Amino acid sequence: MSRRLHLRNRAPGRPRTPVALALPALLAIAFLLMPLIGILARTEWGELGGHLSAPGVVQALELSMLVSFWALGLSLLLGVPLAWLLARVDFPGKAFVRSLVLLPMVLPPTVGGVALLLGFGRRGLLGPWLESTFGIVLPFHTSGAVVAATFVSMPFLVISLEGALGGLRPGFEETAASLGASPVRVFFTVTMPMVAPGLIAGAALTWARALGEFGATITFAGNLPGTTQTLPLQVYLLLQDSPEAATSLSLLLLATAMAVLV
Repeated sequence: MSRRLHLRNRAPGRPRTPVALALPALLAIAFLLMPLIGILARTEWGELGGHLSAPGVVQALELSMLVSFWALGLSLLLGVPLAWLLARVDFPGKAFVRSLVLLPMVLPPTVGGVALLLGFGRRGLLGPWLESTFGIVLPFHTSGAVVAATFVSMPFLVISLEGALGGLRPGFEETAASLGASPVRVFFTVTMPMVAPGLIAGAALTWARALGEFGATITFAGNLPGTTQTLPLQVYLLLQDSPEAATSLSLLLLATAMAVLV
């Protein structure tokens, strides 16, 4: 009887973690952690300030900020309506459109750059029309770097916001509509505030991805100092001539990405 009472009154504990699962999980953590430890261990902390304040690095950092924030703005302008469309509207070809959204996330970055060249380059499908009509030439221009960063980063915003919209109960929106609010007003005054956490998370991931974009940028926009040479491209160049400086810049990008994720 006393043993039964003891078992009944004992606080329920967490289930024991199987060793067969815990060991591979710890190995996975070590696998992901080792490159980060390598950067921290190889950073020349005494020369960190000098590396980060070098003229070429400052120029690349300013350009990276410009490109990433423009990419974030374009992603918000185009991605928010697209996320709403995917979450709320049933239309033919919806699965295909969602596949298009996901495609830049799984496509090799250089292939994405080639695709951008064939679509928006001077000899691409849309490039000649843009140049003749508006005088816009995207390759080897800062605007091309923005387009490349937007192409690879906007899916993060769309997927995050679509999930938030899909989990939102439409009761408040229906109430606002029944009181005479227009669909646009309902969207901006009811829907967007309710999914703000998902929007902020998606925007942060989008900006961080745009800041770290490399492959599509160098393929589509080139690597021109002051024009398209962003911070990741600067890291690639420094890795050949000054590995210590490249490590310092890698640490800067790593700290920025970690701050965004946290």
